[in-house]
Amino acid sequence: MRVLVADAFPEAGLAALKALGVDVVYSPKAGAEEFAREAAAAHVVIVRSRRVTRDVFEAAACLSLVVRAGAGVNTIDVAAASERGVFVTNCPGKNAAAVAELAIGLLLSLDRRIVDATTELKAGRWNKAEFSKARGLKGRTLGVLGTGEIGRLVIGRARALGMRIVAWSRSLTEAGARELAVERRATPLEVAREADALTVHLALAPETKGLLGRELLSALPQGAIFVNTARGELVDEAALVEVARARKLRVGLDVFAGEPAEGSAAFAPAAAQAPVFAGTPHIGASTEEAQEAIAAEALRIVKVFKEEGHAENCVNLARKTPARCQLVVRHYDKVGVLAGVLDLLRAEGINVQRVENIIFEGAKAACARIELEHRPSDAAAAELLRRKEEILGVELVDLA
Repeated sequence: MRVLVADAFPEAGLAALKALGVDVVYSPKAGAEEFAREAAAAHVVIVRSRRVTRDVFEAAACLSLVVRAGAGVNTIDVAAASERGVFVTNCPGKNAAAVAELAIGLLLSLDRRIVDATTELKAGRWNKAEFSKARGLKGRTLGVLGTGEIGRLVIGRARALGMRIVAWSRSLTEAGARELAVERRATPLEVAREADALTVHLALAPETKGLLGRELLSALPQGAIFVNTARGELVDEAALVEVARARKLRVGLDVFAGEPAEGSAAFAPAAAQAPVFAGTPHIGASTEEAQEAIAAEALRIVKVFKEEGHAENCVNLARKTPARCQLVVRHYDKVGVLAGVLDLLRAEGINVQRVENIIFEGAKAACARIELEHRPSDAAAAELLRRKEEILGVELVDLA
């Protein structure tokens, strides 16, 4: 098995990959064309920020698995991977503490205007009168959009600062809010209206893209703090700049729409023109602790895939197939039994959607569960039952 590691990866992680007995190619600085060539010869590709596009999948005949060494998979053409039968997996939650720490860091920095004060001091100016104007966070209300693992860690850290917390998430229930000791709101807009500071921890999806537009941002109180360490595309950046100027918002961003894929590049985000701004170049997950945890999870995924053929944390398996019937066949564990069953289904023009074959202790008998697009004919079921030397029993179950 050949594993291409196409982004920066800890030395210890590379050594552990090699110890699995796989051929490791480490190429974090390859250009797009070189990456495509190397991916074409790989069975597994591990990426962090590198984009894996449709043309890469179409040219990579051997590729079976792409591991995103991080939480999101927005840099991977998941639809193209699915069309080619390539598993796409990720490492959710392993960078959560690092991102939460940065979100809190930006929050504190904006409240105390640490970036601006530092800039002034570096320029040789002492301006205590200006930078003494801080509201403080204790007793203030933090609005949290998204209560996944990162959002939950931010909530815990903000509570330690003495903040009151209101939150919204599609999955957040009243019971869940009580467990987190937060006040649940029905919509993101309701959260924004109460928030002295608003922090975003949502996944990027069609329904969340541009969610933080002019209406929601304008609902923030005058002088509020806005922090986004999730995805740049969640925010209408032009509206953010406009509202920040009109309502004196303090803006802290780690992510930007259209941010460079390279580690170093010219980039001038519009949001940096907000009157009070603190920004970082998408480094939320970039701590040694997070990178080591992510590398360990990526290693685990490759190990399981190599040894068991199972893709852990897979994001592109169908939640629901077109299957309308399940054929359950209890059979003797002999060569060719399942092949005979599948040949019969093929002769009937029935497409198989999912197959599971379980061996019983002693390896004399097995049970196959075969999900089908439609029900086989009575004649086909009768034919299976006639195969007494191979088949122990047959059952047809209609699926909802």
